[in-house]
Amino acid sequence: MSKRPRILRSQRKIIGDLTVVNPNAAGIDAGAREHWVSVPEDRRQPVRRFGTFTADLEALADWLVACRITTVAIEATGVYWIPLFEILEQRHLNPKLVDSRSIGRRNKKTDVLDCQWVRQLHTYGLLEAAFRPTADILPLRAYMRQRDMLVRYAADHIRHIQKALDLMNVKLHLVVSDTVGVTSLRIIQAILDGIAIPNNWPLCGSRVARAPNRTS
Repeated sequence: MSKRPRILRSQRKIIGDLTVVNPNAAGIDAGAREHWVSVPEDRRQPVRRFGTFTADLEALADWLVACRITTVAIEATGVYWIPLFEILEQRHLNPKLVDSRSIGRRNKKTDVLDCQWVRQLHTYGLLEAAFRPTADILPLRAYMRQRDMLVRYAADHIRHIQKALDLMNVKLHLVVSDTVGVTSLRIIQAILDGIAIPNNWPLCGSRVARAPNRTS
């Protein structure tokens, strides 16, 4: 594989002045305990810190409106940004969630410098917003994610039941095909009730009653 030719510093293309795309942009470094907000330098108190409670988020939005902000870039991880995003969206402040990997690295990383750097990049239109569904799709997505999570949890619990039975040397999976079916649950309940299973197979179903010698 051939190496890329080395470009001398004198041969590099010189980029001219950047064009201001969003003159009324703000940048927010969102966290679990506090949010740092930066607005243009010509506004009063260009950097402020806010808490993460609802009253703090409302005060943050009020301050942005007072500063004549029209669009906000939010750098965050996890789910800390969601309540803030929703409040800013209700105030028509056009919030945009940006990936921390897309804003580059800073030599000195502090909360104040982070929010100022995010605002500066957003001012020049250099940030791309992450995808977020519309408000009418968000509840449907939440339901689908909740359903998927419950299905995965159910599968994990079934494996836990199978493992517990194997540790007790109860070969239930050799007798019935469904570990959590009606017959299996009757057998498990009988075990929990202290019933001698080999002597009471009719209690658990006709299919198992025909094969009492296949389980311990």
